[in-house]
Amino acid sequence: MRGNIQKKTSTILFIDDESNWLEAIRMAVDDQPLTIITATSGEEALRKLQRRKPDLILSDVRMPEMNGFDLFEKVRSNPKLKTVPYVFMSSIDDFDAKRTAKLIGADGYIEKPFDLESVKRVVLDLLLRFKPIHR
Repeated sequence: MRGNIQKKTSTILFIDDESNWLEAIRMAVDDQPLTIITATSGEEALRKLQRRKPDLILSDVRMPEMNGFDLFEKVRSNPKLKTVPYVFMSSIDDFDAKRTAKLIGADGYIEKPFDLESVKRVVLDLLLRFKPIHR
């Protein structure tokens, strides 16, 4: 029955300690069949990761208590999560963060401030590469 077919959804975990960035990501992918889970710290993200495996993780680099690189290490050391695409986000002038993200094997890096179309393109490209979704 055609009316009962539901679109597949992919889940994104987005971690940032600033609510304006969380809202910007929601706006960037609002027209897509995606579920967005947010966390404002690395610790909160780890708790959410125990309950649900996302299809993509977007993480700020600079956060209090646990930075994005420490969170990345914890995610990659978990056998159930080590293949989840992980994208860092940080300030446009943060050359060291961008270099470190590449060296440790991140799947992408988005510079802040960002335009919504660029974020959408990165998110959809990674999701399509790692898990096909319906647009």
